[in-house]
Parts: sequence; structure tokens; C-alpha cells
Amino acid sequence: MLILILFIIPVIFAIIDIVKHEFEGYGKIIWLLVVLFFYPIGVILYFLIGRSQRIKKV
Repeated sequence: MLILILFIIPVIFAIIDIVKHEFEGYGKIIWLLVVLFFYPIGVILYFLIGRSQRIKKV
């Protein structure tokens, strides 16, 4: 049970982060699909690459 929770927490954080921020074009949908379908590599890629692709608020 504890191991299952440890694997789900990064996905939840990534999904919340993606939903809360704006991306250019279809970036939000693409990152959601990558995180959901390519776990755990998708989560790692989002935190390494995807967070820098968010639109910065002025």
C-alpha cells in the first residue's frame, strides 16, 4: 500500500502543476497525455523539460 502511494504522488503533483499553469498551443494536453501514458518516464520528463515550457506571467 505504501509503495502504491509513493508511485501515485509524483503523478498527482505533475497533473496539478500542468492544470494550474498555461502552456503554448496544445502543450497542456500533450503533457497530460505524456504524464498519464508514459509513467514513470513521462513524470520525469515533465519535471525536467515541461516546467520550463510554461508561459511566464508578466
